[in-house]
Amino acid sequence: MTGYALVNLVNFLNELGEDRTKELLSEFSCPLNPDVEYFLKHKAIEFSRQRFAQTHLVYASYKGRYVLVGYFALANKYLTLTGEALTSRLRSRIKYFATYDSRIRCYCLSAPLIAQLGKNFSNNYNELITGDELLKLACDKVSRFQMEVGGCFAYVECEDKHKLTDFYSRNGFCQFDKRKLDKDETDKLDGEYLVQMLKYIHK
Repeated sequence: MTGYALVNLVNFLNELGEDRTKELLSEFSCPLNPDVEYFLKHKAIEFSRQRFAQTHLVYASYKGRYVLVGYFALANKYLTLTGEALTSRLRSRIKYFATYDSRIRCYCLSAPLIAQLGKNFSNNYNELITGDELLKLACDKVSRFQMEVGGCFAYVECEDKHKLTDFYSRNGFCQFDKRKLDKDETDKLDGEYLVQMLKYIHK
């Protein structure tokens, strides 16, 4: 996987200013997942400034210039896991990085959330990167971060659709729970909950 460049949205804000950054983000289109497009255009800047979630833009070389092909957003979260839905191998690994709370009978684990992940369909730029490659870039970013601060896990939340859950399963994620949609999510997402899936990341 070569030819990709990652840019933290904060760097664009600092170097180009908010107006120019918004112009660049306006080029992003994701008709298959309107929530992904809405986040980048309407929430990513605020979330980055508040350090609530960091957005990373992915560029690829195309006809002599770099074009926006996708992005992902990362946020640090704290999870509680019963371990019942996890494989025995994953459960044994969690024990080394999580604290078991006997009162609620759950493992408590700090792990980055890959909060958003999407390709840019403008001008068919989505064809310049696969979903697997985009997800690997996100996981590699998590891995480099964890080399400095510790940890070996990342997780995602997605709608309960076979295409999505199969995609993450194929890339090493294992379902561990479901989360009920927040009020501000019900008008953008289908169903009543999101599937939560965890991956052991280690290099």
